[in-house]
Amino acid sequence: MKLNTIAQRLNLSESTVSRALNDYQDISANTKALVRRAAIDLGYAPNAHARRLASGKADTIAYVMPRADGQYNASFLVELMAGMAETLNSRGWDLSVLMPNSAEEEIEMFYRISRTRHVSGLIVSRTLTHDARFEILRELEIPFVSHGRSLDSETAAWIDVDNATAFADMTEHFITIGHRRIAHIGGGENFNFVVQRENGWRNALVNAGIEIDPDMHQKAEISYAGGAAAMQRLLMLAEPPTAVCCISDHVAIGAMRALRDCGLVPGREVSVIGYDGLEIGKWLEPPLSTMKQPLQSAGQQLVEIVINMVENGDSPYDHQKLYRAALVRRGTDNPPVSGWPKHLS
Repeated sequence: MKLNTIAQRLNLSESTVSRALNDYQDISANTKALVRRAAIDLGYAPNAHARRLASGKADTIAYVMPRADGQYNASFLVELMAGMAETLNSRGWDLSVLMPNSAEEEIEMFYRISRTRHVSGLIVSRTLTHDARFEILRELEIPFVSHGRSLDSETAAWIDVDNATAFADMTEHFITIGHRRIAHIGGGENFNFVVQRENGWRNALVNAGIEIDPDMHQKAEISYAGGAAAMQRLLMLAEPPTAVCCISDHVAIGAMRALRDCGLVPGREVSVIGYDGLEIGKWLEPPLSTMKQPLQSAGQQLVEIVINMVENGDSPYDHQKLYRAALVRRGTDNPPVSGWPKHLS
């Protein structure tokens, strides 16, 4: 179906039809409605490449994939990117995935985008406590939104979950059902969410009048192996924990494996709660309890924010949104059992 078919049907110029379909302001609302109805009736689908050449816009959003340095989380990314793809498809935009191997290569990609403008905007994630990318992208005038905050986020667009509150809620839940030796498996402190989640765990213990044992906090690579290694260290303590707050579901799954390797049942001798609400947690035995964050809807909203900034000139200040994670109880968060550990009352 050609554009001139619609033009001939309506006795309009091809230019008028094209401008109506692309929502130009100099075309009346009645004409736009007439043209769009004819396009639907005739089964017209615009040529995306031609439209982009005519408008000078890329109509492409790039997502910067977190570097595979132990922080890579395939299940997390699949759910997040599914939301991005759904919204981009509905808007007729494309998704480009950038996979830098280093921080330096990531910055080089930003400068290349600034020169070529082959993408219209960026989505970044895994924000650092002090994230130099924010200032660089502002200087290059590349519209961007971050999934997560940093201490440099005041003038940026972002959506995030209240990590501190999530881990305070998780810890308070354990306290409510009777736990007192509550450990935390965290990650490297260069990531801002790692610091926030640890602070939530610490604050909940302090507020409950529970002294924080330094051995109850273990740093780990955010992976299955990292979670297993951290849990093994906790189990070797003279007074091991009865409950563990894990920085991610992947870490929690690794921790569960370490418990089973020691002949323990996750959720019986040692309770475990993860974070992210990944689908895989439902299929474990026992199913993993978790703090769920809205990954797929987050992907959808990240895309909408960038498109609105590109097309409507929205200010980053208009797009700063904080969510609260929700506890999903499955099978690994239970009251402490008598006799574990044997030397504890």
